[in-house]
Amino acid sequence: MNGIKNQVLTEKTIRLLRNNQYTSDVGPGSSKTEIKNWIERFFSVRVKSMNSHRLPGEGRGRRLTETASNCKRMIITPQPGYSIPLFLSE
Repeated sequence: MNGIKNQVLTEKTIRLLRNNQYTSDVGPGSSKTEIKNWIERFFSVRVKSMNSHRLPGEGRGRRLTETASNCKRMIITPQPGYSIPLFLSE
């Protein structure tokens, strides 16, 4: 599955790890249902909730109001008792 690009490790996402919430970048065409089903199958966890938002893109041309985003960011909360192992991308 090419839906999940990589896990995000920033100061905020490390704070979210304490609450058993994991953050990943996913493809722009991926839906919450697709990502949820894939995570439940691949990591053998039950997903409690998911939040998503699009990252701001870079400005194009003279006007910076025209932006295009090339990925979406998902915050995944598994049910209590489950966890997702961290993986590093190269």
